[in-house]
Amino acid sequence: MLPFLGRFPIHGQLGLLLVLIFWMLNWLLSGLLQGSDNPSLTSHVGFFPLWLGYSLTVDALVFCRKGHSMISRNYRAYMQLFLVSCPVWWLFELINWRTGNWFYQGRDSFSNLQYFLFASVSFSTVIPAVFGTAELSSTFSWIKRTQSGVKIASSQTLSIPMFVIGWCMLGLMLWKPKYYFPFVWISVHFIIEPINVWLGNETLLRHLEKGDWRPICALATGCLICGFFWEMWNFYSYPKWVYQIPFVGFF
Repeated sequence: MLPFLGRFPIHGQLGLLLVLIFWMLNWLLSGLLQGSDNPSLTSHVGFFPLWLGYSLTVDALVFCRKGHSMISRNYRAYMQLFLVSCPVWWLFELINWRTGNWFYQGRDSFSNLQYFLFASVSFSTVIPAVFGTAELSSTFSWIKRTQSGVKIASSQTLSIPMFVIGWCMLGLMLWKPKYYFPFVWISVHFIIEPINVWLGNETLLRHLEKGDWRPICALATGCLICGFFWEMWNFYSYPKWVYQIPFVGFF
């Protein structure tokens, strides 16, 4: 597809094309880059292919560095991540109805059904992007060095207090969102992680009890990298999200 990329996997080449095409379309057609006061609707269509391209590119980079990737190992499971991602992010949108930490400019241009459909498709890209970037981050040398770190108590010992703390944080956030809004992210993890421990699934806690900090460092790094691209590509796109966070409005 792109001969100058040599042996870069074909799905990665497709991903790069999608990123280049829809990055330009989202920014140039919205009019915000040119300073327009009446932006055009573009990202409701362009968000999904842009982030699909990102996810494919990242997966291809993982393949180049490790010799295998999520797509090469099990492409069906990879596709299922898109299905899981949609309801997961709707959960955070539901919480945001209470906290009001972000809203979407251009929302009024869509009916409720249109908004639900376009948003659901866009939300489906979150987990594939984060998980793929986390796996890419796991190949970084500094993250590999966190394999032998401080060991924590056993996951079974921590799971019950962690579960209780998670519900307490969620309750505080819903009660006083102005002060406890940072719990929006960590409370959900504190609730879900113990459930996975009890179900016998792979968890971050099981790695930490062995002193292996690689998964949590890789996931945190993956989230930060995705966050950078989310905010950058959002800046000149329309519709777009805008933050209204207490105490830090000067940002």
